[in-house]
Amino acid sequence: MRQAIVEYVTALPHPRSEPARGRAGRRSLAVALLSGALGAAVALLASRQRWSEATTLVAGGDFTLTAQGSEVTGVPAALAIVSLAALVAVFAVRRAGRVLVAALLALSGAGTVATAVLGATDSSALDEKAAQASGDTSATVDALSHTAWPYAAAMGGALILLAGLIALRYGKLWPAMSGRYERDGTPRPRKTKPVDPDRPEDLWKALDRGEDPTGA
Repeated sequence: MRQAIVEYVTALPHPRSEPARGRAGRRSLAVALLSGALGAAVALLASRQRWSEATTLVAGGDFTLTAQGSEVTGVPAALAIVSLAALVAVFAVRRAGRVLVAALLALSGAGTVATAVLGATDSSALDEKAAQASGDTSATVDALSHTAWPYAAAMGGALILLAGLIALRYGKLWPAMSGRYERDGTPRPRKTKPVDPDRPEDLWKALDRGEDPTGA
């Protein structure tokens, strides 16, 4: 009996553990929200900037060509939008659903990093523009140079990835959507007006509902 009591007391949660879990949940939530939102904003902004520049030979001489991030690859911007949706959806689901959404958030960040780094050395968009400008489908560009914006997009993806990893680790401590907003299919009880004994129509309506209008 004594051993059972000792084991029961040992299994009880420490009174300080709950406040510590609450603080860890709030801190991780704040970091994940800030990291995910900032990363998506940076990735979207970087996708609209000039990523590369080069020259091509046309009839009048050298012609300068530029390519924006969205022209090089549209994946970082698309994944940034997906990450924003996942960042919001992580609060609407629980348990396994939250793990899946957090994993999607992390994968969106990893995909943004990979495609942005690959786009930093991609010249296919400029080669296509060179072919259009010169009228020669085999034309390519020369003096190719890149800006720092692809790496800024990769940094944004890294922040999204960090948010996803935090959600995977601490998501179980975060609050979920309140249950009062969820419909469980249970019919709501109808509110009936009190029966006025001086109104015969109220008495008849109460009898139709199977109620005792006298209240007895």
